[in-house]
Amino acid sequence: MTVPPTPPPTPREVFLKLVHAVCDERWEDALALYAESTHVTHPFHPFEPPPMTSLEELRAHFGIGSATESEPRRTLRRRPAGITVHETSDPEVIVAEFRYEGTVVETGEPFTIPGVFVMRVRDGRIIESRDYLHHLNSARARGRLGGVLDAIREHYLPQE
Repeated sequence: MTVPPTPPPTPREVFLKLVHAVCDERWEDALALYAESTHVTHPFHPFEPPPMTSLEELRAHFGIGSATESEPRRTLRRRPAGITVHETSDPEVIVAEFRYEGTVVETGEPFTIPGVFVMRVRDGRIIESRDYLHHLNSARARGRLGGVLDAIREHYLPQE
């Protein structure tokens, strides 16, 4: 008797694995959820970065194996909360509303980072994702809001 193969995780399951891996800082586990060729964008990012289309670009995004940063790194304790996953008429696509809630360990400061992900998952891997996050709340939680605001001023209000 042959055992039927285990079906790949559903888009909902992949999303849940992703947000939990991010919260637990299990970056390799998060990276493993993406297809070799993918298309990930952050449409609300203030600097409008180009899409990430490879695992190497995602590896850099997650900071896997990156050199020590010049700024001290804050320790964030977070969890996903308020999760609502909307199924669509396309079985590969979901829209997931959620927020990261947590505390900055060094300061005790609470934070909330709301987000919406529109994800396409094929064969258990993310092949496309549009990640709408509150980037300023994220920068504030990481202790980088001042630098980000300065960079936004330079980006949008160039010196004459």
